[in-house]
Amino acid sequence: MNINYIEHIGIAVKSIDECLPYYENVLGLKCYSVEVVEDQKVKTAFFKIGQTKIELLEPTCPESTIAAFIEKRGEGIHHIAYCVDSVEEALGEVTEKGVRTIDKEPRHGAEGLNIAFLHPKATCSVLTEICEDPKRQK
Repeated sequence: MNINYIEHIGIAVKSIDECLPYYENVLGLKCYSVEVVEDQKVKTAFFKIGQTKIELLEPTCPESTIAAFIEKRGEGIHHIAYCVDSVEEALGEVTEKGVRTIDKEPRHGAEGLNIAFLHPKATCSVLTEICEDPKRQK
């Protein structure tokens, strides 16, 4: 798998609105995008630091996986996302190596990215997202 860079770090929060003052007023970051991803039952907010982003993840309903994460573990780091050349190829490669995945094929995520998740039981307990920016496709 060819990892280009850390695309973002996902942080589960109960309320994006309550967290914005910390990221904007204390850290001096600017939220450049807020988006609801209906099929994932999540509202996202993004901040950019160099080439890497911070993604705040707020559940939009109690059935959201983010709501379950917060209920079980509390707010905090949820996942790390790596940008790869091709999510489809990366999934094939990790599957060949026996890595358990959550997604069997790429799906659409926030900001128009193609994404897939690797299961934390196969990734040293870190939920790992691989993503591909469709604008970067060859």
